[in-house]
Amino acid sequence: MSASVLKLFYYRSRGHRPHSPAASMMKGCLQFLIEPAKKLKIRLKESRKRVKQEKKEPLVESQLFIMELGRELNRICQRSNILSHIWTGEDIWPASVCRDFIVDWAAILEKRVQHKIMPSEYQYEKPEKRDWKGHLLCMLESEGEYDMGPYRRVIMDWTRGIKSRAQPAVWPGEPVLMMLDDLEFQWKRGRLPNLLPAVELIMLAVLNADSPIKEDVTKQWLVKKQRSQRIDAVRYIPHGVWNWICDASEDILLDSESANPNLLISSDEKRLRCGLERRIVPPCQGRFDGWWCAVGKEAYASGRHYWEVEVGERDWRLGVAKASAVRQGFRSLNIDTGYLTIRLERGTDLKALTVPATLLPQNLMPRKVGVYLDYELGQLSFYDVEKRSHLYTYNENFTEELYPLFGTVEVVKDLVIRPAGIRQPCLCPGPCLWT
Repeated sequence: MSASVLKLFYYRSRGHRPHSPAASMMKGCLQFLIEPAKKLKIRLKESRKRVKQEKKEPLVESQLFIMELGRELNRICQRSNILSHIWTGEDIWPASVCRDFIVDWAAILEKRVQHKIMPSEYQYEKPEKRDWKGHLLCMLESEGEYDMGPYRRVIMDWTRGIKSRAQPAVWPGEPVLMMLDDLEFQWKRGRLPNLLPAVELIMLAVLNADSPIKEDVTKQWLVKKQRSQRIDAVRYIPHGVWNWICDASEDILLDSESANPNLLISSDEKRLRCGLERRIVPPCQGRFDGWWCAVGKEAYASGRHYWEVEVGERDWRLGVAKASAVRQGFRSLNIDTGYLTIRLERGTDLKALTVPATLLPQNLMPRKVGVYLDYELGQLSFYDVEKRSHLYTYNENFTEELYPLFGTVEVVKDLVIRPAGIRQPCLCPGPCLWT
């Protein structure tokens, strides 16, 4: 048997094909190029990691306090392993976020447990004895940490008081545990900048365990977050809370007798857009004759209500109008005139029409907007339905009927009220993890 036949039999038995000399040479050249590139990529990755570690600034006292608080809460609350990301340094919050958290929760605990926040010793000194230059220099050097001691003490005294009990461990309940898993999952995917929402949820669960009146902690968490005036208070709404919001869905129909004559309403009373010509309509006291708006047929004076709207890309407004709000003319539709709305102008400026207007970040440009009204709690909230994130919340004591409000000047794309039974698909990459 010839050598070439033996070589062919060897390659086939091994599952390989014989290569020509040219192919072997090409493979060798490619391998010569690939190997150094791989090594260079590894070296660059290691170099970036080393530079990042070298540039990491030392933690201030408030950041170290949050790490210690995470460890203490984990000892108090059962199955709160999510907090290990905090005390091990995986999740380090900005110093300003830590300080805001400490002051906020010290005030809450002071009301709940009647613990008096003691001012710093510096405040007891007589004015003539105060070295104001030294005080200012100390505050600048400590980056705002100088007067945080009394607030930190309130929180740590609260945790020590719970740990000193005969049965310190708190069971948060299955809804809270599912929500913690959801928040951790979204944090790992980069949807959340930090685990602050999880810490707040655990602290609410511990407080609820001590309260004689038990509340739904997950709903309590949402209300507290939305009562904050921070625009990015709730960047992600966990699955269980989102379903609870959607359970209040309403089937809203547009009131054609309230629509501006320039607006066209579809036959099913679900679509709205601006026409090219002004219609001739009978006069009506409740009709908008200035701004291109219309309201829903039904007004709300109690309960929870939720609706979703597909919006345009150029100019629209959504929200509610009070029953007493004037609809004629071109006066500003803001909180002073009885309108609680958000508006997109010129395709770039998304704002809440407070006085003065509150400009929302440009990265918040939703295509589907959810509007949620909780009349008794005095909250009107707006969400990006596709991202399941919070846009803005009005907090007000409602005393009169509220009509859903819709407005647009777009002549091509309709503003569409989505049916109440249709829900946006889950954000999970595969089958839903939370059902």
